[in-house]
Amino acid sequence: MKLFVFLALAVATASAIPAPAPRTADGKLIPVPVKDIQGRITNGYPAYEGKVPYIVGLSFSGNSGNWWCGGSIIGNTWVITAGHCTNNADGVTINYGASIRHQPQYTHWVGSGDMIQHHHYNSGNLHNDISLIRTPHVDFWSLVNKVELPSFDDRYNGYGGWWAVASGWGSTCTGCSLPDWLQSVDVQIMSQEDCSNYWSLHENMICINTSGGKSTCGGDSGGPLVTHDGNRLVGLTSYGSGAGCEAGYPAVFTRVTGYLEWIRDNTGISY
Repeated sequence: MKLFVFLALAVATASAIPAPAPRTADGKLIPVPVKDIQGRITNGYPAYEGKVPYIVGLSFSGNSGNWWCGGSIIGNTWVITAGHCTNNADGVTINYGASIRHQPQYTHWVGSGDMIQHHHYNSGNLHNDISLIRTPHVDFWSLVNKVELPSFDDRYNGYGGWWAVASGWGSTCTGCSLPDWLQSVDVQIMSQEDCSNYWSLHENMICINTSGGKSTCGGDSGGPLVTHDGNRLVGLTSYGSGAGCEAGYPAVFTRVTGYLEWIRDNTGISY
């Protein structure tokens, strides 16, 4: 089994959110320091306006500074994102309907009292890396709309071999400056068996094949992985290899189908 460092994929806008300790694929701590990776969708393409109306940019603030993540609209008053994005946050500005990162159609500010982090979230190994954010009501239109969750009939679907699109903001190659325009990348979901050759996976994680350097990276945390077939939200960007986002090692997502009951119990949303 190959051993790689992992890094959570939030990116600091001032000082960084505390990152989980780097570990090998068998869970052992790695004592050597790891250079921080700056955020990007790598080797993707600019998303045309309205392609990803469900994505939101999340600008968090807390005692540790400010940081940026992505999220997805799943209802008129709900956004879903990664647990490590909301961890230790005091509040978040939600940017709706943006193609250009800092030019949203409008924003809402939400305090920590409206953030619901999974009660078994583990910052050390990023198990249960999922959170909900209760928001003011938003009306849906071409640039701001929800993405549907998988149905309960698909709760055991691993989606291995399915094609999906991941989206977020960030630079498009190592050493490049951060682009303003939202980026997307088309990727294939790996089977649990294949991904387990690289990572020690929790049952509620899924991976994407990043051959060709097509991947998510820092700043994409919490952002959506949506199937081409059926347009269902099946993953939330969680972490990747410390070897670099373009190195070709699988990127890991929170598997949304593992949390359909938890989402329903907290939001009333189910399919």
